Amino acid sequence: MKYSKVNSAYVSGFEVKPIIVEVDINSKATQQVFKIVGMPNTAILESQKRVYSAIRNTGFTFPNGNVTVNLAPSNIKKQGTHFDLPIAISILLASKQINYDISNYYIFGEIGLNGEIRGIPGITLLLLELSHKDKEAKFIIPKENEEESLFIENNEVYVIENLIDVLKIFNSEENENFKANPQNVNYENKNNSLDFSDIKGQFFAKRAAEIAAAGFHNLLMKGSPGSGKTMIARRIPTILPEMTREEIIESTKIYSIYGYLNKIINKRPFRAPHHSASTASIIGGGSDSKPGEVSLANNGVLFLDEFPEFRTDVIEALRQPMEDGIVTISRAKLITTYPAKFMLVAAQNPCPCGYYGDPEHECTCSLNQITNYNKRVSGPVYDRIDIRINVPRVKIDEMFNNVQGEKSEKIKERVEKASMIQIKRQGNLNGKLSQKEIKKYIILDDNVENFLKDAAKKFKLTGRGINRVLKVSRTIADLKNNVNITVEDIAEAFQFRGNSNI
Repeated sequence: MKYSKVNSAYVSGFEVKPIIVEVDINSKATQQVFKIVGMPNTAILESQKRVYSAIRNTGFTFPNGNVTVNLAPSNIKKQGTHFDLPIAISILLASKQINYDISNYYIFGEIGLNGEIRGIPGITLLLLELSHKDKEAKFIIPKENEEESLFIENNEVYVIENLIDVLKIFNSEENENFKANPQNVNYENKNNSLDFSDIKGQFFAKRAAEIAAAGFHNLLMKGSPGSGKTMIARRIPTILPEMTREEIIESTKIYSIYGYLNKIINKRPFRAPHHSASTASIIGGGSDSKPGEVSLANNGVLFLDEFPEFRTDVIEALRQPMEDGIVTISRAKLITTYPAKFMLVAAQNPCPCGYYGDPEHECTCSLNQITNYNKRVSGPVYDRIDIRINVPRVKIDEMFNNVQGEKSEKIKERVEKASMIQIKRQGNLNGKLSQKEIKKYIILDDNVENFLKDAAKKFKLTGRGINRVLKVSRTIADLKNNVNITVEDIAEAFQFRGNSNI
């Protein structure tokens, strides 16, 4: 009997499912047949040609007869080119061309016609999940994915560039040369050149950005073109707290699934999709249920410029991830859940021409156009945005003022201190507190509570709106290092609720 099996796995959404690659060779068959079964997709079926050529072109012999490959369990649809390498190795084992005990190895890699092993997406998630489940597991992965083994501490990871390298891994004199040694990590680090000191004036807007960053609150800026909304938004990542190890791993997993090789996300992501983007690209989905922008922005900022210009279905689809911090994508045979703990920063003009309320430019829009433009974003979506401000045009004198504004580094110090207070108190940032957590951790004395009630009635706040004010006021108090929320904190939080039409 010529039979072998090799361990592998594949990514299904944000989960890892172990797969056994079985090979049976019937050398007595009169015809040469090479078949892959077990619900493979087109990319896996095409691996027949790649594996056949790779085996022959690296000095091995493709066995004669009937070669059957089964991807077990057979009731799950598989996809991805990373099954090429385990299929090739399993064939070589079954045909007795190599003879090693690889029962505790997990193998991944796309294979070229010349036996070259190419990088694949999802390695970070595969390695982390499998090493967590099996402390004795060893891995063989493409050299191109070497940096993604950075987080693996106790399991052995081997990297190869060619099919023939597999033989050397099991040679005690050579295998040390193939152990992963991540050194040239490609960090996601785009914001180093940006600084809040670049922004002239806009003290109220910068204060709002600081509070939003300290509590991870959603932020909407509304103002005429050129008022500095985008400048402020792009500098928010520079004042956010440093990512924790857990956040780095979580975000790196998402980028790995999406298809980025060797990209370690150790800086807060900043995603700014164009307003013509589809629901699938923003929320996630498609035929392969890939993560969307809300997940790529996980632990960072999702910036939506020209907010009302986004499609209505896209804007409405943001409601669930904004509230829950996750996004669930349902397909006929697959339900996938991705993390989506992003900080929404949105910017918009007050009207289609952009100059409604601008003292320097006359608005050319009719009242009906202005009303319809602002109605493109529904009340429930606006209600989920904690901080909503108007950003006026910067005065000419301020533009030419040589006084340098406060640097991001200084603002970041205050933000980090406030964030640490929140994590120590409740294990979470204020902007992400649930209804139950708000009642538990945000306690008001009678005087402050009465002030909040009167203000909530005056401004006709919804229950969600009151919770937003409470969370923002809690962050304001934390920035002051105050244990209790004061009337002044509540009053300032109301200033960031904007006027009635936003």
